[in-house]
Amino acid sequence: MAVRTRFAPSPTGFLHIGGARTALFSWAYARRHGGKFILRIEDTDIARSTPEAVQAIIDGMRWLGLEHDEGPFYQTQRMERYKNVIQQMLAAGTAYYCYTSKEELDALRAIQESRKEKPRYDGRWRPESGKILPAPPPGVPPVVRFKNPTAGTVGWDDQVKGRIEFANSELDDLIIARADGTPTYNFCVVVDDWDMGITHVLRGDDHVNNTPRQINILQALGATVPQYAHLSMILGDDGTKLSKRHGAVSVMQYDEDGYLPEAVINYLARLGWSHGDDEIFSRQQFVEWFDLDHITPSAAQFNTEKLLWINQHYMKQASPAGLAEKIGPRLAARGVDTTKGPELAAAIALYQDRCNTLNLLTDAVEVFYVPIHPNPELLAQHLNDDAKPALSEFAARIPEIDWNIPAISALIKEVVHRHALKMPKLAMPLRVLLVGQTQTPSVDAVIHLIGRDMTAQKLAPYC
Repeated sequence: MAVRTRFAPSPTGFLHIGGARTALFSWAYARRHGGKFILRIEDTDIARSTPEAVQAIIDGMRWLGLEHDEGPFYQTQRMERYKNVIQQMLAAGTAYYCYTSKEELDALRAIQESRKEKPRYDGRWRPESGKILPAPPPGVPPVVRFKNPTAGTVGWDDQVKGRIEFANSELDDLIIARADGTPTYNFCVVVDDWDMGITHVLRGDDHVNNTPRQINILQALGATVPQYAHLSMILGDDGTKLSKRHGAVSVMQYDEDGYLPEAVINYLARLGWSHGDDEIFSRQQFVEWFDLDHITPSAAQFNTEKLLWINQHYMKQASPAGLAEKIGPRLAARGVDTTKGPELAAAIALYQDRCNTLNLLTDAVEVFYVPIHPNPELLAQHLNDDAKPALSEFAARIPEIDWNIPAISALIKEVVHRHALKMPKLAMPLRVLLVGQTQTPSVDAVIHLIGRDMTAQKLAPYC
């Protein structure tokens, strides 16, 4: 049987890290086995689902490169199918109408809680052999309940957690259609997985309690039960539930914060899965290696420092031209014109090993394209009486040298030697005047990148 997986988010918010990992694992498993990856939007919560959230999910998956083979399918467009299946179940006796009012359910719950019993529906409208049901109360729209088996157990061999079983006596008769006729989440999921031929369901372990109910409905429909793999939750680096301060933000926020998608993919892959001690690997390697056997059942911990380390690795490995395609729009958004300065890729090549996000790299190279107004305190500190004569000589001799890094380096060394200075006495004021900073790559490389004419122009007011 061909592998078919799905990612089925609810569009009530952005695509966050936990959802992105579920999507990644489902996508990778399908790719690993030459199968299909389906995107399904579970938008039956009309009050909370928004088109903006749907778009945020699609944008996030596109940015991560998790392309789907089929879909997106929307549950709101499948309502007739759900209602038809419910009618079939009513006719088959695997579902029934229930007229119990909310007030009656509240009273039942109160009695059960007073007895310290687990609150559950008592089956008063459940048809049984020899049982006489009362006449339906007039004017009361019924819900539809699934006639859950009452004996035995329901279980599955979870691909992450191992064997899991529930006693059917612990599962009450689930509502599969509300009084207004709209189907409920657990029922829609079952019909969707059945119709779409889903063979493997990878999802968060917050769905474990839904699974026995869904298996029983699938079996009542005569449908094939998929294999389930419930992924452990992701904790913050302090061991608490993942929150916004840990990284539980929109996937697109990582784009805005300057992360590379390949770094985020690499990091997500290691959140609860491993391939020996390998930390850095390509998307292709991940697909080749990915299996369900090496997903850990214990909670994973999100670590921002680790993500930054991985991001810096990918930035170092990237081509300057490729990074320029990402940095250019960021500079343009700031109103920076990169045509009036050195080639952007050349500026990036000078700084990319020093930055761990695209935003920091954007900050670093911006100084080559905007007017520099040196900080007065830095000027007072570094442009002192010892440095000024050396700076003036360096500026005066700029026109006479070949414009390459070795020649610039030789001139700096000659000038500091002639004025009996240590290298920082000239290098620091050069940095401050040219880029407004005291920390840069090699000053001769910075000067070469700025160019002969612009260097002379920036130094002239101080010589």
